[in-house]
Amino acid sequence: MNRRAFLAALAAGAVSLTVGCTTDGSATSQSGPPAQPARPPTPSLPGPPPASARVPVPPGPLTAIPGPGNNLALTVDDGADPAVVAAYIQFAKDTGARFTFFVTAVYDSWTTHKGALRPLVESGQIQLGNHTWDHPDLTKLSAGAAASQFDSTKTFLRNTFGVDGTPYYRPPYGYRNVTVDRIAADHGYTVPVLWAGSLSDSGVITEQYLLECARKYFVAQAIVIGHANHPPVTHVYGQFVDIIRERNLSMVTLGDAFVTPQH
Repeated sequence: MNRRAFLAALAAGAVSLTVGCTTDGSATSQSGPPAQPARPPTPSLPGPPPASARVPVPPGPLTAIPGPGNNLALTVDDGADPAVVAAYIQFAKDTGARFTFFVTAVYDSWTTHKGALRPLVESGQIQLGNHTWDHPDLTKLSAGAAASQFDSTKTFLRNTFGVDGTPYYRPPYGYRNVTVDRIAADHGYTVPVLWAGSLSDSGVITEQYLLECARKYFVAQAIVIGHANHPPVTHVYGQFVDIIRERNLSMVTLGDAFVTPQH
């Protein structure tokens, strides 16, 4: 599927998640013959690697996938903008993309798009991890306050999506220490996940810079961090697909890449 066709399909799909009814809740009317349903685009990215290809989780925080391979673990944080979360979901539906959301549970995006996201979580195409309740610097909190950040998000994930995100957690800003890791582990989050490359989009950046970051960091066995916070990333999914395909990479969740530790 070429980039133009993909972007058109993405735009149409993202709109379908947010519009279609009038303000009073009634269906909008259309003149002329009823529209035919759009044919779903053919997924353009490969499926998950076999379970036999998973590797053990190495000690310490994760920054890359060890060993040889052509995997790319895109990990997407926060969820401040519901439209961006919706577009990431549509990206997965349209292309077969696999990635991990690190959920900051205070944001409404996760409940707003529960219906669209939960089937992808249940199928394993999208994985969820714990990114705390409201994104504090955990190293500056009391032990009780840090524990509450993990516990509240764990409960939210379980109640909303039927999973709790264990054993993976991402510390906000990447800030962690021995105490934070111990508290996280007490809640089942034994694997802190950092990154080796970043899309640098926690704030607003240009589409050009996003693509520069993707070209730099979308490499074999990388863990890359992005954010579901600002619209520019929703405009470059087609180019992301081009880069991934040109480099013969396979997008994976953390669960696709690693043997899940028991806890």
